[in-house]
Amino acid sequence: MSKANVDYIQVNEADHVFITLREYKKGDQIEGREVSLKVEADTPSGHKIARKDITKGESVYKFGYPIGHATKEIKAGQWVHTHNLKTSLSGTQNYDYVPKPQASLPDRQGYTFEGYNRKDGQAGIRNEVWVINTVGCINKTCETVVKMANETFSEEDGIDGVYHFPHLFGCSQLGDDLHNTQKILSGLIHHPNAAAILVMGLGCENNYIQVFKDVIGEIDQERIAFLEVQKVEDEIEEALNAIEELVAYASTFQKEPIPLSKLKVGLKCGGSDGLSGITANPLLGAFSDRLIAEGGTTVLTETPELFGAEHLLMERADNEGVFNNIVTMVNDFKEYFLRHGQQIYENPSPGNKDGGITTLEEKSLGNVQKGGFAQVSDVLKYGDRLVAPGLNLLEGPGNDLISVTALAASGAQIVLFTTGRGTPFGGPVPTVKLSTNTALAARKKRWIDFNAGVLVEGTDKEDLAEEFMRYIIDLASGKTKTNNERYGFKEISIFKDGVVL
Repeated sequence: MSKANVDYIQVNEADHVFITLREYKKGDQIEGREVSLKVEADTPSGHKIARKDITKGESVYKFGYPIGHATKEIKAGQWVHTHNLKTSLSGTQNYDYVPKPQASLPDRQGYTFEGYNRKDGQAGIRNEVWVINTVGCINKTCETVVKMANETFSEEDGIDGVYHFPHLFGCSQLGDDLHNTQKILSGLIHHPNAAAILVMGLGCENNYIQVFKDVIGEIDQERIAFLEVQKVEDEIEEALNAIEELVAYASTFQKEPIPLSKLKVGLKCGGSDGLSGITANPLLGAFSDRLIAEGGTTVLTETPELFGAEHLLMERADNEGVFNNIVTMVNDFKEYFLRHGQQIYENPSPGNKDGGITTLEEKSLGNVQKGGFAQVSDVLKYGDRLVAPGLNLLEGPGNDLISVTALAASGAQIVLFTTGRGTPFGGPVPTVKLSTNTALAARKKRWIDFNAGVLVEGTDKEDLAEEFMRYIIDLASGKTKTNNERYGFKEISIFKDGVVL
């Protein structure tokens, strides 16, 4: 960051704008090294003020890259936002493969965490029993079963709880739409945080158990039980009997030291603001590089929020095949919008704009920073499971709960979620909320787990990245829990009208 004080920040020497760290009033003066200007309009915290005159049609830079173009002349000191700045993006694009050399990653430290080695070679950070329903019409049945199971079994029985994740699908779905539901549910069934699984079906749904088994593939017969509720007299009793056996199996797993190379972490942002690309997202990037240096895996999703910054990932593709897969993922998702008659670049959301993000380029340039500087090792379709260590890209929408669910289904034991506006939700795995600003962390203590806002208050980035790594190791070891775990915010959602295009 080239210039900073407690009131504003300039991210890159090439930038046309300052980012405000407090609310400015018209007539306020900005004074600093090589700058002296009067603020020409009331400007909220986290928003942009022009540091120099910008002509109509000129590209406006932030993060050292263009974030759109001026729709009118902008004078130094003026507020830069939707009234005078517009995206320069349009349509699908052609891309050239121009790889960059591998960036240097941090030194490997040999970190370990205390977790559960599973028979399939994965490692769990929790020892839970999950109930997965094949169809939405038995949500309440599963909810009743889980409530009664948690009244019977506890940590004294060697488990961290019994959980169910309701959804609306599995009935009256066809083709790719049904297959995507099956892939997501199958991914959860294979998840290592679940020591054991009860799969409950109704018996007449499109996703009936016998068909679903073909999607699930090879399983450990001790770990997974199946129950078709139409075939039994008392499904509650049958389910509780099955869970009793599954709890006994789950209790055979004991914590042991596990190398960080077995940790897979999802990267996500939501309710972003003008500081997302300055504090929390770069912190995740530093963490991602550290985890990958240990041999671990991170996975970045939200395809529409790569638009305008995709080139930064394409030039880091491990090889030309990975590059081509990134191109396909990006252009196919643009075609998805066009097929439904939607504007590709009708983003950011109203909340993003209120927080200071003006264009999709600006949002995307902040978003990709969560991926650090490592090479992109693989690209996954929606519902696919992680195979390659390193930085992965996962096809998916920007919707928070859908994306977090897909990250969990891919095999991520933890999801890291940066936010400048705040949200209470959590996925089926520990979902760490990182605030981009200190005010949010102070105001929403039941939502926020880690405050990255201190990065604009004098805290050193390397020191905070090391502190965050230690936090994640403690979290993976069960020494601490996220707010979504403490308050029972564990939900899933599945993308209707699938992403197989």
